Amino acid sequence: MERSEKDYVLFSKSWQMNPQEEMLEVKKKKNNLLIGIPRETVYQENRVALAPEAAALLSQHGHTIMIESKAGEKACFSDEDYSDAGCRLLYSAKEVFQADVVLKVAPLTDKELAYVRPRQVIISTVALPMQKEDYFRALIKKKVTAVAFEFIRDKTKSFPLIRSMSEIAGNTSVLIASVYLCDEAYGRGRMFGGFSGITPTEVVILGGGTVGEYAVRAAMGLGAMVKVFDHSVYKLRRLQNNLGIRVYTSIIQPKVLMKALRTADVAIGAIHSSWGRTPIVVSEEMVAGMKSGSVIVDVSIDQGGCFETSTVTTHSEPVFQKHGVTHYCVPNIASRVPKTASYAFSNFFAPVLLSIGEEGGIEQMLKRDSGVRQGVYLFGGTLTNRYIGEFFRLPYQDIDLLMAAF
Repeated sequence: MERSEKDYVLFSKSWQMNPQEEMLEVKKKKNNLLIGIPRETVYQENRVALAPEAAALLSQHGHTIMIESKAGEKACFSDEDYSDAGCRLLYSAKEVFQADVVLKVAPLTDKELAYVRPRQVIISTVALPMQKEDYFRALIKKKVTAVAFEFIRDKTKSFPLIRSMSEIAGNTSVLIASVYLCDEAYGRGRMFGGFSGITPTEVVILGGGTVGEYAVRAAMGLGAMVKVFDHSVYKLRRLQNNLGIRVYTSIIQPKVLMKALRTADVAIGAIHSSWGRTPIVVSEEMVAGMKSGSVIVDVSIDQGGCFETSTVTTHSEPVFQKHGVTHYCVPNIASRVPKTASYAFSNFFAPVLLSIGEEGGIEQMLKRDSGVRQGVYLFGGTLTNRYIGEFFRLPYQDIDLLMAAF
């Protein structure tokens, strides 16, 4: 007897009518973390990785925060603030490194490398241009899992922490320029911006990325007339779309740029290089042609600077004058406003640490969070960053394959 297609469908579903085993949700085993925050000892690093409010949130979820005394002092957070947040205050970095997870801003120093324990989790920046092979070999030997926050991506495939610091740098660069422009010695007492009857300040911004965009927003908000230069037409179009208004933009052409700089009151260098040094786009001749008392803020100094006359300065002695032009060339501008920058770090790190605890460990969290997984350059002592492996000729494996096998 032939059966219809309908009969086969009914037969295939008949098993659902039989008694079935009860399917219960498998409860995840929460892991209470021991988190260590050492005091930053790198020169000019004023930020702290976790603000007291974020520390209090983690403490309320059962995690223990061990923080070195005066770790938040430069960011205007007192030991009392952290104590009130439920943190344990310690008085040496060595004690802090007894934690399961060490959270910091700057890369590990040689002294801190000696404190690292086997199979520890380290979350910090890696700052590749300043690292040597021995740094990675030391961490590999101790089978550390290390996450570099500058490699972490979000759901939009962008770099959230780098973007936050770039937004801060863009805004702050304009505020810095306004301070020196009105100084009677450095800027001839001129006000940044403009008002009725007075010609507005002319600002030239080199770079149409995140730093450049937020510098434009801040400058225009103060009433300045802004011109933006970049090598990429795509970036200039994106900038116009993000701003929602028309702003003067141009591809970087020496003659056009020189003409703009001659009348500029402020020039901000915000060019970023994906690899190596930032290209110099403003020659010394161009700087010499600028108005006396004009101000240069070279945010690109972190990668060498995009002005030929730029020389690295410090937060204690931030400016110098050359050809009558004031130069501000302090690396890590976000560290000038460490409290704000520390809150930006906390907004990202607190949810990540909570997720590690809820998932029962960093391994399970990395399986679920592909964005944070992109920030891992060492997993259990195995190098997982292709660029580091090829540059230092070290063996490496793909983090996704390791996670699949874990």
